[in-house]
Amino acid sequence: MTARYAALLRGINVGGAKKVPMADLRALLEGLGHDAVATYLQSGQAVFTTDHGDEDALAAELTRAVEKRFGFAVDVIVRDHAYLRAVAEACPFPAADLEARQLHVTYFSAPVDAERFSAIDRPAFLPEDFRLGDRALYLYAPHGLGRSKLAQALAGRRVTKGLTATTRNWNTVAKLVELTGA
Repeated sequence: MTARYAALLRGINVGGAKKVPMADLRALLEGLGHDAVATYLQSGQAVFTTDHGDEDALAAELTRAVEKRFGFAVDVIVRDHAYLRAVAEACPFPAADLEARQLHVTYFSAPVDAERFSAIDRPAFLPEDFRLGDRALYLYAPHGLGRSKLAQALAGRRVTKGLTATTRNWNTVAKLVELTGA
């Protein structure tokens, strides 16, 4: 059955080292046999339609293709529309009342449990806060991600060890739901 997916590429087109032109990313996805390919912004989001159905295999395929084409490794997470919509709908923070720069979702390649985050002294970071979801973490950072001390703690090796993790602001979260729902 054909489904619509989003590919989230981690760490491209930020900071200069890993440049992937969006036109080239679209061509790469089309070359892999995917249809209705589109990209969103320059920071590593693409949507496409395929009947493949295995998110992990799609991510691995795209990871290999990017490395072959551009010469560097990139972590990729692929998720379908139903998952992206469910994550947005399950947001424990009042998304409608916040600025997009204040609310973020970190998507993980596998489920995470609270034990992974047990060393983080949550009260020390208030008013910043986070909640766990289905292979996702919701981060409330009232002064933005770039100034967030909690975001730095959440990105530590103990927390992310063995996982691919990539973070998007709320505008991007909502837009990916829209684009994969088309």
